[in-house]
Parts: sequence; C-alpha cells; structure tokens
Amino acid sequence: MRIVIMGAGGVGGYFGGRLALAGNDVTFVARGPHGEAIRRNGLRAEGTLGEFHVQSAKCVASPDEIAEAPDVILFAVKLSAMESAAEQLRPIIGAQTSVYTVQNGVEAADVVGAVLGREKVVPGIAYISAIISEPGLISTRAAFAGLAFGERDGRESARVKAFFDACKAAKFDAQIPPDITRAIWLKFAMLAPMAATTSLIRCGLGPIRSNPRSRALLQALIEEIVTLGKAAGVKMRDRDVTDTLKILDGLPPAVRASMAHDLEVGNPLELPWLSGAVVRLGEQHGVATPTHRFFADALAPYEKGRPE
Repeated sequence: MRIVIMGAGGVGGYFGGRLALAGNDVTFVARGPHGEAIRRNGLRAEGTLGEFHVQSAKCVASPDEIAEAPDVILFAVKLSAMESAAEQLRPIIGAQTSVYTVQNGVEAADVVGAVLGREKVVPGIAYISAIISEPGLISTRAAFAGLAFGERDGRESARVKAFFDACKAAKFDAQIPPDITRAIWLKFAMLAPMAATTSLIRCGLGPIRSNPRSRALLQALIEEIVTLGKAAGVKMRDRDVTDTLKILDGLPPAVRASMAHDLEVGNPLELPWLSGAVVRLGEQHGVATPTHRFFADALAPYEKGRPE
C-alpha cells in the first residue's frame, strides 16, 4: 500500500516504521530536526516494544512534495494542528485515498472530515505510549501498541479490511470494532482522566490510583465522561466506569499521558480537546462536569506552553 504518515511523532513514527518494514511504500511528513534526522539517518525506535531501524525512510517536510496520491493517510498530528494539517493534505487526496484519524479526544474525525470530506475519513484510535526522545528516534514506554478503526456505520468495508490486513502484516495489533464511536469514547474515558491527573499531580499513574483521595478524583473524571457520552447519544454503560478503572489499574505505575510529557518539556497542551472538550460538550448537552472543569482551569496557564 502507498501510505503517508502525517505526523511522525511517537504514534505516527512507530506505526509508520512498522508498516514500512513490512514492505509498504511509506512516506513520513516531518519537519524540523526530527524530519532532518529521518532524511539523513532513517527512523529508529527503541524501548519496551523492541528496536527497529527504517534505514532509507522516505520523509518530506510538506505533503505537497508527494507526487502520487496515497491509499492511506495515517493522520497522527497533535490535536491543535488538525485543521491546518488537513488543509495541507488537500493536494494529495485522490479518489482512493482514505484518512485514518487516531487523535486523542472524540472530535478528530469530524474536524478532519469538515476539511477533506466526511466520506474520506475513517475514525480510529491509537493505543501506544511513545515519544520522540531525540530527533529521528522514537522511544516506546509501555508493552502495548495497536490501532482500532472502522466505518461509522459498522460496515467492514473493503478499504478498512485492506488497511487492517496491512497492519496485521506489520506485526502490531489491529482491530475493527463493531461500534467505532463507542470505542473512541471508551478510550477518551481512559485517556482524558489520565492526562488530567498525571499532568496536574506531576507523577505516574501508580501513586494517583493507590491514594484514596486522588483515586476518587480519577473515578469522578471517568464518571463525567461516561455520563456525557450517554447524553451525546453514544452507547455508554454504567459498568464502563469500573471497567475503565480496571484498565488503568493494569497499566505500569510509571505511565503518564503524553500531555504530562508536553507539560514537562514546555510544549502546548492538548487540554482544549481533553478536559476542555468535556467541559465544552457538557455545556452543549446539559451535563455537569465540575471535576474536568477544575483540571482544565488549573492547567489553563500551561495550555499554550510553559508560561513566562
């Protein structure tokens, strides 16, 4: 398959590297020192999921350098860059091109679909903990990596099945959930609370979930998302709260959300699309979200990066 990785950070870099090593024609879109390092030395990965090196990785600074429309675009940019990145992709969208959104939050497919056409977008989720540890190097930090994606109506379409087969051949987990919208919200119910707590409390998940008071905060954050999902018409269930807590209890104690890493290094935060989105969507649907509002307000000074 011809695959473009729009955003070669921890998510796009790892999955794109695996897809390239499996024999697909993969082009990474990456700028700055990271992009320069990939063009010069290839793309490397190390950490909990082992090592690999895509020695002659194809990498461009902008999509308009790509001559041929791809079959798949793995859309892996930060939430704050979604609209601008989608606009950059217009020149390479062909009749057969599908864009797989794997952003955190619950709004990515709609945002990208508004730019490129709803029918071009396949909503998805990435399950991985990985960062750019130095230019050209992706470091994985947990023992799991996978993608889940699917058509909004639950059909197992030809395009979805073809990309699923490519992912399996690349030797990472892939799933086609029967209800991708519910799957996206379930991840949101896990990720947004973990991002809020590990960022503001400034530690890994272990101490947060083992302290009764901070665990109560974690549970309240999950409960607000499950309640909001129901109000938004998503097939969420009461037991999703306890099931999500069980998943978080099973993660390594040192795990932190990528937003916590961004806070630490002074990058802008995905806060408006995580706890901020819970507050905003809660107002739209008449659902109270006081715990997410507290975390969104407390982290607000860091939203655009480290305050001066």
